[in-house]
Amino acid sequence: MLDMVYRVGAPRFHELSVEQARHSFQKLLFAFRPEVPAVASVTEVPMARPDGSALLARLYRPLSAAPDAVLPLLVYFHGGGWCVGAVESYDVLCRDRANGGACAVLSVDYRLAPEHPFPAAVDDAAFAAAWAAENAGLLGIDAQRIALGGDSAGGNLAIVTALAQRATQGPHAAFLLLIYPSTEILSARASRETYGDGYFLDRESLAWFFERYLPGGETEDWRASPMRARSLAGLPPMLLVTAECDPLTDDCVAFAQRVRAEGGSVEHLPVAGMVHGFVTLGKFFPEAGETVRAAAAALRRALAD
Repeated sequence: MLDMVYRVGAPRFHELSVEQARHSFQKLLFAFRPEVPAVASVTEVPMARPDGSALLARLYRPLSAAPDAVLPLLVYFHGGGWCVGAVESYDVLCRDRANGGACAVLSVDYRLAPEHPFPAAVDDAAFAAAWAAENAGLLGIDAQRIALGGDSAGGNLAIVTALAQRATQGPHAAFLLLIYPSTEILSARASRETYGDGYFLDRESLAWFFERYLPGGETEDWRASPMRARSLAGLPPMLLVTAECDPLTDDCVAFAQRVRAEGGSVEHLPVAGMVHGFVTLGKFFPEAGETVRAAAAALRRALAD
């Protein structure tokens, strides 16, 4: 994969315009995603906001589910540095999550930067989670068995949403499925340097994403960097997937250590030899399929009756 990205001279994210980066990201995911699995149903869901606009999402029900079954739900936020990525790009991953996790999956089309910088994505994530719980009957899901999940920037949104839920009456997330989440914007941990060049997510690309998402420089706001939250106590149990050759790995491990120190439960699944973004590239990496199955099993256990 690295040979393909670097030796052919393909431009990196920080060398592209926003539209070019979005197109490149979509092409990569479509080229290296596994076969599209069948599910019971796929429904486009417009979530009406108070201002009359709608936040769009896509609801997947697993192949094993009866039409009238009340299912647990995973609210999923895609990765892409808050700037790229889309529901369509994550279609296969969400289908696999639904089938393997025996749950419904609501994939959220949150607003992207730079057109909609921080905190637009944070607001959308919180709104989607609350809307799903309030409309459980419409979705055919159990409001008491809702998990939040995401990869990279989406993992960040899942954490931040769960942190915000602590101050509400609920229902709160029952589980977090976190795949190499961004937990800190500014970090001096070793992996940022060790894997900051030549391992797919380069330091310049990280800066490119951060600058567009946070044009106001809100790097210390806990909603951008959840490691800056005053407390991480009270978060739901979580599965944390990390990739060995990822500049964010040490930040993820530090986050897990702090959650445990503050009384939380973290199952950590480190995947050797992998780069940031590998779970979306299942046609290329066998480890992607293995990780997706392991994550689905954890999800199924956490949301069981």
